[in-house]
Amino acid sequence: MGFYQSDNQGNTKRKKTALELLAHFNDPLDCLTAHLMLECSEVLAGVKPANLVSLVNRTRPCGRNLYQLWQSLRQEAVARLSTIDFLILQTKERSILLLCYNREQLEQHLSHAGIRTLLHKAGYKQTSTVPELLTELKQRISKHDHFPHEIGLFIGYPAKDVAAFMGLVKLPFSCQALWKIYGNPANSLNLAKNYRCCRERMTEILASGSQILVKAQHPEQLFFYQHNDIDFHILKGSKP
Repeated sequence: MGFYQSDNQGNTKRKKTALELLAHFNDPLDCLTAHLMLECSEVLAGVKPANLVSLVNRTRPCGRNLYQLWQSLRQEAVARLSTIDFLILQTKERSILLLCYNREQLEQHLSHAGIRTLLHKAGYKQTSTVPELLTELKQRISKHDHFPHEIGLFIGYPAKDVAAFMGLVKLPFSCQALWKIYGNPANSLNLAKNYRCCRERMTEILASGSQILVKAQHPEQLFFYQHNDIDFHILKGSKP
């Protein structure tokens, strides 16, 4: 998993912030919804086609267990987040791994000829539909019990970085952000910055309290609209 992990200090800080944030949501459904929204921030904002979300079977300091909440409240939470599809990639006794994606964005993202070529080199059929690609991805995770390296292509990491990590192209290692970056780091670092920006904005929104979750039938519609590809503005009450 080294390619996809951020630095330990940043990861620990984000976990602490999430724990403090979710503790303010007294209703179990609100708590689960808020967690999914935070973990899907970049997808909801429209800058990332998909995210991986792990729900661990462990009681948090607030007394909640997100793994158990997912088991009991999954349908209600999914209904709230209408722009996100949830695919269970792996189920274990102690955790569930979800792929959370926007169907339209993922279709467009995986239709790129360069990404299709890389997936083909990784053993996927060139003519596969997106559902078939996701089925193959799920089977690979289940069979080998680890993240296949090409998963970065599904969740929107730069193709050059994924390809270099997989050994399909020769580029020098540059630095570590949210993933390992190869070659010229400028565009990759800007993308990582945008991802962090989305997470920070969503944290600010959810920090306003549980009332934000009941302002609309589908609460994610209240939050972001995209401007000039990188600038995001919080919506305070209505869909644009």
